[in-house]
Amino acid sequence: MSYFMAVLLGFVQGVAEFLPISSSGHLTLLQHFFQMEEVDNLYNILLHFATLIAVCVVYRKDIAEMILEFFRGVAALCTRRGARETARPPEARRLVLMVIVGTLPLLVVLPIEAQVESLGNSPAAVALMLLVTGCVLFLSDRLARGVKTVRTATVKDALLVGVAQGVATIPGLSRSGTTISAGMMLGFDRKFAVRYSFLLSLPAVLGATLLQVVKVVTGEVEVDLDRLPMYLVGMVVAGVVGYFAIQLVKLLADKGKFGKFAYYCWIVGAVALVASFAIR
Repeated sequence: MSYFMAVLLGFVQGVAEFLPISSSGHLTLLQHFFQMEEVDNLYNILLHFATLIAVCVVYRKDIAEMILEFFRGVAALCTRRGARETARPPEARRLVLMVIVGTLPLLVVLPIEAQVESLGNSPAAVALMLLVTGCVLFLSDRLARGVKTVRTATVKDALLVGVAQGVATIPGLSRSGTTISAGMMLGFDRKFAVRYSFLLSLPAVLGATLLQVVKVVTGEVEVDLDRLPMYLVGMVVAGVVGYFAIQLVKLLADKGKFGKFAYYCWIVGAVALVASFAIR
């Protein structure tokens, strides 16, 4: 891998991780049609970790409040205040609960993770999922008239968005596009749908990163130390680009133009689908 390739992959990850166009899908298509070197699992996880840092920077206030309220909630359960606060918990505490509930469906995906990831070996399958992503985005803007916030969204809503996140592990389906669209279709306010989607990504990405670190420490995954400088450069690019991509998604969703990405997904998906049969 060259520094140019590390920067390119970092840029693609930063853009496609947050814009609803599927980072995994784009990386798969780039590698297949342009004969790019396959990204090893460690670098893939590090790129995701870089975009996780971007989420933490953008939503640092929310995350700080959620951490505090998590421990306050645990403490409240052990005191007489627990029953009173359970009736109307602070917003940040409700958000913690929603993120936990929304993460649960991923546990169902874990046993079949390898089979799901193997779908990424087929450019045609990825192209089809990009077309599906386009349809989801197209519908989201037309069905989104919601006013639900963290105060009024239910546990069932959080679980259904979590199911959408689990389905979006299929390569070519955009995680951000699927979860934001699911939130909008469930009646979430546009700003809250985006906010919840990005906060919901934190446990999944952090868990995958920690798992990869364990594999490196135990020797299950070999690390080429000569590539570490390239990996760090790619991470910086992914993080910086990801920060601005989040801001763009927030702006477009607020203006009701989130579904415009559908046309991009349809074009890329259609071209990739035709090319996958034409180029053997």
